[in-house]
Amino acid sequence: MVGRSSLPDGALFLGLDSSTQSVKATVLSNELIIVASETVNFDSELPHYKTEGGVYRDPTDDGRIYSPTIMWVEALELLLEKLKPKINFSKVVAVSGSGQQHGSVYWKKGSQAVLSSLDPGKSLVSQLKDAFSTMDSPIWMDSSTTKQCREVENAVGGALELSKLTGSRAYERFTGPQIRKIYQTAPHIYENTERISLVSSFMASILVGCYASIDETDGAGMNLMDINKRTWSKAVLEATAPDLEQKLGNLAPACAAAGRISSYFVERHQFDKNCFVIQWSGDNPNSLAGLTLNTPGDLAISLGTSDTVFGITAEAKPSLEGHVFPNPVEPDGYMVMLCYKNGSLTREDVRNQCAEKSWDIFNNYLEKTPPLNGGRLGFYYKDHEILPPLPVGFHRYIVENFSDASSDNLKECEVQEFDPESEVRAIVEGQMLSMRGHAERFGMPNPPKRIIATGGASSNESILKLIAQIFGCPVFTVERPG
Repeated sequence: MVGRSSLPDGALFLGLDSSTQSVKATVLSNELIIVASETVNFDSELPHYKTEGGVYRDPTDDGRIYSPTIMWVEALELLLEKLKPKINFSKVVAVSGSGQQHGSVYWKKGSQAVLSSLDPGKSLVSQLKDAFSTMDSPIWMDSSTTKQCREVENAVGGALELSKLTGSRAYERFTGPQIRKIYQTAPHIYENTERISLVSSFMASILVGCYASIDETDGAGMNLMDINKRTWSKAVLEATAPDLEQKLGNLAPACAAAGRISSYFVERHQFDKNCFVIQWSGDNPNSLAGLTLNTPGDLAISLGTSDTVFGITAEAKPSLEGHVFPNPVEPDGYMVMLCYKNGSLTREDVRNQCAEKSWDIFNNYLEKTPPLNGGRLGFYYKDHEILPPLPVGFHRYIVENFSDASSDNLKECEVQEFDPESEVRAIVEGQMLSMRGHAERFGMPNPPKRIIATGGASSNESILKLIAQIFGCPVFTVERPG
């Protein structure tokens, strides 16, 4: 692989992010300066798919949430077209990317041959539209696989045993239970599937023109990988679906090269034929890597469609809450993570209802209301929550004797709504207090030495100020593409 000292003049690095609501590109120079960026929003720029927030919600199957696989392909094509006037693709020496964790893609039998012989004179969509055994990709927001979760846990000796083995108990959004549901409810789809990719390895596969491996850090979010051996767990594979290992392929380290870029992109977009594609990984492991989180006393909080809290540790100690993944930067270490499904979309709902759809008004309300909101506490679950595992619902409480109460004599009553200012503080404060409480229970540092914030809402200084107050430590952010 090319080292920095031997890079050609003007060398560029292309980073891609395939997330729930969009696909993004960030281009870095050899000096690691952002020189270009682009975004394709699924809802607004690909409206013919009629997604909402990049997803479909199945009204006939409670909790089933998925995205159209081919939409991600079309979004990648559009992204490269939007980026073409801004950079010279022939200067790109390496490409890598980040994919929303847990989402899965099902290549039908014969698709490897299609991938390896793409015609540069034709679009990706026209050539890959028939390459999948199902056009629906289950994603991390799905909560329809509770039955499959319990079955897999029971097969290996219980939830804690599964956690010790794979780093997490069975979670509905994890890929293993999703695969089991397809095997049970649509066996013809499973039988016709040649390869199962995660979103990360799916996008890498398109770029290299063959099936790219799932990397170890993203693979840990499937309930299928032995967290200590970094190989597929035979026991869990057998509990999930038959002949699964051959459909998954081999695992690869996060820092490995997936291969050189496909001739399709060399001829159609003028990439250099020696451009490397580095293993893609999941958005959460990549956040840890990108934030250079390397001190056990540090925490990172990602404020996106989902909110996550993560840190690093030298040894794996899985429990019934949270997740343990391999550290994508330190091969012998681990990352620990807590995930909340109700993140930015839930905050945006409150903004739209209470702050005239304006972040400026939202932030003004947040700044003018007192800490702990005069005893007004809210729990807002637009979707089935992961942590704690609770159904859709909105719960508001007022502590009536807040000013002189102790933990022994609290008197709370549930109410239907707050005034707009209190509603705004309740959503953000409730989310961050939950993060702090669960982080302490999970053994994360309290207080942290510092927090590094990332994700879309990390640009909101009012929210960052509240995080600093609740966690009792300084909060830093990273440079974001303009």
